[in-house]
Parts: sequence; C-alpha cells; structure tokens
Amino acid sequence: MPAVGSFTGEPPRVEDVLDVPDDGSQPFLLDDAEELAQLGVWSVDLVARKAYFSDGMRKLCGLTAGSTVTVALGLVHPEDRPVLDIFRARLFSPTEGVPAEVEVRDAVGERTFQIRARSDCDATGAVVRIHGTVQDVTSSREFERRAIHDRRLFVDAQQVARLGTWEWNTETGECVWSTMLYELFGVEPGTPITYTDYLSFVHPEDRAWVDMRWRELATGGRPIEAEHRVLLPDGNCRVFRCRGVVHDASRGAKILIGTCQDVTEQRSTETRMMRSSQRFLDLVAIAPVGIGLFDETEHLVDANEALCRLLELDMDRLRGRCAVELAHPSDRATSLLAAPDGHRRGDLRGDLRAGQRVLVTASGKAVYCELSVTTSVGDDGQRYWLVVFSDVTDRRRAAERLRYQATHDELTGLPGRSAINELLGQLLGGPEADSVAVLFCDVDNFKRVNDSLGHDVGDELIIALARRLERGLPPSCTPGRMSGDEYVVICSDVGEVGGVEALANRVARLLRTAVPVRGQLLRVSAAIGAAVPSGPDTTAADLLRFADAAMFNAKRQGTGRVSLANAELIHTANSQMLLEGQLRDAIANDGLVLHYQPVVGPDGTILSAEALVRWPHPERGLLGPGEFLPVAQQGDLLRELDRWVLRAALCEASSWPLLTGGVLGAGPGVGVNLAGLVPGDPEFVEIVTAAVAESDIGWDRVVLELVETSLIDLPSRSRAAMEELTDRGVRFAVDDFGTGYSSLARLKELPAQIIKIDRAFVSGVATEAADFAVVRALVDMARAMGRTCVAEGVEVESQFHVLRSFGVGAYQGWLLSRPLPAEQFRELLRNGPLEVPLGSA
Repeated sequence: MPAVGSFTGEPPRVEDVLDVPDDGSQPFLLDDAEELAQLGVWSVDLVARKAYFSDGMRKLCGLTAGSTVTVALGLVHPEDRPVLDIFRARLFSPTEGVPAEVEVRDAVGERTFQIRARSDCDATGAVVRIHGTVQDVTSSREFERRAIHDRRLFVDAQQVARLGTWEWNTETGECVWSTMLYELFGVEPGTPITYTDYLSFVHPEDRAWVDMRWRELATGGRPIEAEHRVLLPDGNCRVFRCRGVVHDASRGAKILIGTCQDVTEQRSTETRMMRSSQRFLDLVAIAPVGIGLFDETEHLVDANEALCRLLELDMDRLRGRCAVELAHPSDRATSLLAAPDGHRRGDLRGDLRAGQRVLVTASGKAVYCELSVTTSVGDDGQRYWLVVFSDVTDRRRAAERLRYQATHDELTGLPGRSAINELLGQLLGGPEADSVAVLFCDVDNFKRVNDSLGHDVGDELIIALARRLERGLPPSCTPGRMSGDEYVVICSDVGEVGGVEALANRVARLLRTAVPVRGQLLRVSAAIGAAVPSGPDTTAADLLRFADAAMFNAKRQGTGRVSLANAELIHTANSQMLLEGQLRDAIANDGLVLHYQPVVGPDGTILSAEALVRWPHPERGLLGPGEFLPVAQQGDLLRELDRWVLRAALCEASSWPLLTGGVLGAGPGVGVNLAGLVPGDPEFVEIVTAAVAESDIGWDRVVLELVETSLIDLPSRSRAAMEELTDRGVRFAVDDFGTGYSSLARLKELPAQIIKIDRAFVSGVATEAADFAVVRALVDMARAMGRTCVAEGVEVESQFHVLRSFGVGAYQGWLLSRPLPAEQFRELLRNGPLEVPLGSA
C-alpha cells in the first residue's frame, strides 16, 4: 500500500480519512470567537490523512477528543444525509472561489446547523484539503420561520378582512400599495400608483371631502379615519373605510401610511338591520297589542302607544313604574314576570312564558290580559324583559257568556243539564253526600198547552214556573231545567227542609197553581219523583235516573202526584239502564230488524209499506216498539234509532219490484215513522239525502211519517227543510191524524201530502155516527185540498166498505195484511194484488 501523500496513483479521497481521529490540537486561539458565534471549525487533510475539529465544534456537536469524521457524520438526521452526498460531491468538484453550503439537523431534529466548506487543490486540480465551519443556526432559523408564518398570517388576515395597506409620499405623490390593496381596487399588482390615481377611484360625490381630509392629515398630522365610496374599473361601487397616520416627517417630505378596508357587506348588513329595526319599531308603534320593555329590576323602560291606551296612562306617567304596580290589587300575589309556576327565574336567557293576568287602569278598571314574556339584550349588553300584553277582556267575557249559555237554560236562566250534573257531582263527592236529594218534576199535560195555545204561551208558562221555584225554594235547594217541561230540584241538605217527602210536597204545591198568561189563567200541576243516594257509589247520573223513574211512576198514578224512589224502582231503573245500553249496541251493530205492513189501494194493489222496527233481544225474544221506544226516549236514542230505520228501510225498498199506477207514486213506496229525527233538526235534509243516495231509491218512493203535533206551528227553518225535500219528490204523511189538539181548520196548514186517519176513528166508522161524520169530513177536506187519505187500523170488512164509499184511496190494517218480515213481504209483492172484501168495488 503506498504511503499517504504519495500521488503516484489516484488522488486522495475523503473516505481514506473517515476513521482518522482528531489530533486534538488547537492551532488558533478561536475559543472566544467560536463561543460568541456559536461556531465550530474543522478541516480534513487528505494528503496527511489528518482531521481537525476545533473545541467550538466539539462543544456544538457533542464530540469528544479523538472522534472520527464517521462519528461526526453520524450526528446528522437520517433524512438529511442525502443532502450530505450532494454537499460532498460539490467539494470534490469545486467551483473556484465559491464555497459549498448545506444545512442539516441533528439526529433528533431539534437543532439546525449550517456547514460551509472550501476545497484546496494541487497543481493537477486534485482536492488535497477541505476546511470549513459548522454554525448552530437554530435560533435564527426559528425566528425566520416565525417571521414567515407571521407574514403569511398577515396576508391571510388581509384577505379575510378585505384590508390592504398603503404608503403615500406627499412630496412626490407616489403611493405604495400592498398586493391586497391592488386586488381591492381591481388594479393589476405592481402598477405604479399616485395619489391622483387613488382620487380618481373615489366616487365623484365623495371626492372633494375625501381629498380635504387627507390634506388635513398631511398638514396637521392628526390621525384620521374616512369612509367613502369607490368606483372600481369593472363599474361596481364599493364602500371603503380608510385610516391614515404620519409615519415619517423628519425629512422635507412626509410619509403617510394607513389601511384601506372593503366594508361594503358590513354596511349593507347594517343598513338592512337598521331598516329591519325601524320596521320593528314601526310595527311596535302600530301594534294593536300592548308592548312593554322592563329592566332587570322590573321597572318599565319603554312602551308602545297601545299599552298606554290600555292602562289609560301616558308614557311620562308610565315610565319607571314597577311591574307589580300594573297588576290589579287582586292579582299581585306573584310578579307579572314570574314563571307559570309562580317562581321568579333568575336566568333571563331564552325564557318564554305566557299566562293570563289582571291589570288595572288609571281609572281602577280591571283589564284581563294574556301575557307573553321573553328576554332581549340591548346594544350595551344590558338584559331586558320584553312583555306583550294582549287584551282578552272581551274574549273572557264572551267565554263567560258562552259558558253561562252552555250551562244554563236559555229560556229560563236556570242551570241546565251540564250545570246540574256538575253541581250534583260536587255534592255527592263531598262529606255531606248522604244529605243530598234530587227531585225530578214534569208538568202535567204541558203538550196540550203547546198544541192548543202555541209554543209562545208554553214558553211563558215555563218561565213563570221557573220564577215560582226560584222564589219558593229554601236556600239549600237549587232549581234547574233539564229540557222541555222538566225541572230538577237539587237539595244539598234534606234535613234542613224536613226530609225528602216534605220537600217533594212543597215543590208539588209550588207547581200546582194557576198561572196568568196573556189574559187567561192556566191551571197546572206536575208529577214529581224524588230520590236520595242508595249508597256511597251513587253517581249524579244514578240519582237523576232514580228520580226520573220515580217521576214516571208518579205520572202513572195521575196528575200532581209525588213518588219516592224505592228499592223496586231503583231496580227497575237499573234494568232500564241495562236495556238502554243493549239498545244502543243494537242500533250501532245492526241488531234490529224491520217488518213491513202494506198500504193497499181499493183494488188490492200494494202502493207502499210502512216500516215497523222490531228488536230480536238475545234474552227476551222479539220485542215490539212499545217495549223499547220508551227506553229509547229516556236514553235520548230516538234520533239514532230513526236514522237506522230510515237507512235500513230505504236500502230494503230499493230492491222491491216496481209497480206503476198507484196513487202514492210509481211503484211501492216505503214509509218511515220519525220521532227523534224531525224537520227542525239542523242535519235533517243532509241525513235524508245521504240515506236516499246510499240506497239509490227514487225520491218519489220515500214517505216520511210525522205525528200531527210535530207539524203544528212549524218554524220557518223546518218548513224550508220539508219544502226542499218535497221539491225532490219526498212525500210527508201526517200520522195518527185526529188525535192531536188541532182543529180541522188547521188541516190546510199542514205541509204534508198524505193524511193517515187514526185507527181510533176508523174502528167506529161503521158503528158510531160521530166517527162516521168525522172520517167523512176528513176525507172530503183532504180531497178538496189535494191530499191523499190513508185509513189506519182497518180490521173488518164493514170498515173497508164504509171507507171505500167515502172515496178513501188507501188502506192499512190486519184485514189486508199483518206486518211481515222483509222476505215474506217480498213474497207478498211477487204474488201480485191482495184480495179485498167482495162488494167493495
């Protein structure tokens, strides 16, 4: 191996000295300089195969005496070692006079070192020596990084804030703009800008005063702020806010610096908010509800005109008043601003409550208001209560009137059904329930008064009896009106009045009187039923039912009678209630059936049939209407029963074979008796129309039968309903005509096309001269008025012959056919005309 320094072969390489240790000598006094500069010196002599690391380098890099170049290179971060290869290549291909530089991190990446080196070459150009420095530049590079970061943040902030910076030399007029400012003005960055150029962008209407402000800054030196409009090259108008200060006035020229920010969007938003705020103020001013603003101490700060009018106070007298002062003395237990539970809440955020309170006006009048309370925050950050006062005084009074009307009888002013039930329920739920008694009173023969003298007279009688009850009952008793001619008396302490029997007799005497009505005395009496609780479980409905049953028992005994509910009556009433529930279910579930009795012409043709309801009771067998219609009447089921019969009868009749030539229309019609569903019902026309549409039957085949008394003194609405259906083809029949209290003269007033002569007259037409005369007169009058007569209850041939001789057009009775189930009646229709008595033609 040739000796080091012999250059007869290849030139020296740095690899040849990688393991050569530092000789540890310090040829120069560099300690102080190295420590101050955080610097280390090193060299590698490729010829002498020596490496040198100064004390400063050993301290910087943590090297020990005798460390090799390999050890020094091992201190470099692994990611930075590739740049060392490039650094070494540059050292062995040196550019004359230009040192090589590289920056690397220590092994853990915490410190940064700058390495600078230069190569010395021999005459042949081979590198023989490398010497350089290592300097710790961690602090300076961190500062540079922070500066770059801050500069980037500054640029980003300008972008976000739409803000640029400027500098103006007042002597030369030259301006220096930041990149962002060029962008704001829509000018290519780098374009030379003068103060005159800037002014050319300012809106012409703002230009003069803007120039004056900047001149004031240049001469006076006081910082200024100006907001003006700018016309951009693209024609858009923007709003800029500019600030400026004097930066340097030491030389002849003054250097002004400042910022310019695009605030167009902010100003647009502020304008919208101001307009919105103004609209809100205008709305508050004209709002029909009172609006008040209270501070946290609950004192009024501001209010609109509506609140001033509501409280009858002007704003000067209202401002500063505490919320509690606005409340009526009867409603000051809690603050107006209290939560619905009555507790004051300390946290104002997001609170929204409403409730009805009573305020007081300046004149002392009570005003009922619905309050809505929420919170608001002022521009100064102070919190307020915002309260809306909606005057509900009229609505409350209207509600009270409606409640009174709903709970009190309109005619007499006495408590009605709902009020009676409410009062009775309260008494039975109290400690003195055993002392409660109920009397159910029904005026005797009241129907005769209505039918003979009219409803107006009947109403006056009802009112007069109500006043007698109010004046004559003891304090522990409350009278009420259930409906029609039925009164109820509730006694809270029957012991005070001498017992239930004494009370019943006292009420009977009050209702047994002669009442002067329209110049005549009407003598009346009433049947009275009384009941007391049968046990602790007795309800208001039970007690009323027991008293009602006792009243019916009294009525069976005669007029003006009194009956007390006993165990047997209570059992009967309970059975009645059970039967009522079963009937209700039967109606709802189609548990009823219809039988049909034909109405026959003189030649035996079946003209129509009357639908008669039957109830196949699961325990008591087939029940006729006489057994369950009273139950339906007491249970208020007649209307629903009529609806069921109407719908079922029309659906059945729609499939009957059609006949022609009958006096009652084209083909067999069907008659339906109505007792609960009458023309006065608001839904009468709609219900009948729906039944006809559902069954698809012809209108002219529908006969609606009403008792005579229901057609006397019809109100205009009822007549209009009947006329509407008559125009469509429906026929109305007066059932059981002659049994009412109207005279024959009223026959012409009845809005009906068919007169059904009651069986009471038909039964004696062949044997009694009076019946003969009445029936003949009825038939003649009906014929003269264009009405058809139907004779009911025709049971023997002699009756048929006499009626036929009068010219009666239709007959109904057992002589011709009994009521038949639907299938048997169909068979009867298929067999053709019925046989009529011989010699009748």
